[in-house]
Amino acid sequence: MRTCIGCRKRELAVDLLRIVARNRETGDGSHVIEIIPDPRRRLSGRGAWLHPFSACLSMAERRRAIGRALRVSGQLDISALERYLENRHEHS
Repeated sequence: MRTCIGCRKRELAVDLLRIVARNRETGDGSHVIEIIPDPRRRLSGRGAWLHPFSACLSMAERRRAIGRALRVSGQLDISALERYLENRHEHS
């Protein structure tokens, strides 16, 4: 059982999407923390769990739960995660 960082409901891991943080350097030398989906649950690093719905992502963002769950701070880039959820929604 895992807890969605958006709605805080407990679910089986197979029903949730694992997300991880990666450091990415921008063109001006600063760093951005990129939040990426890990649907195969294989990427290294600390993970957090989220229902694969935009509503749960919005709640997690509003509660600032993503940074807390992944134990990262700074500027978070969730664009890759948003794209993944949009594409997943189009294919279902």
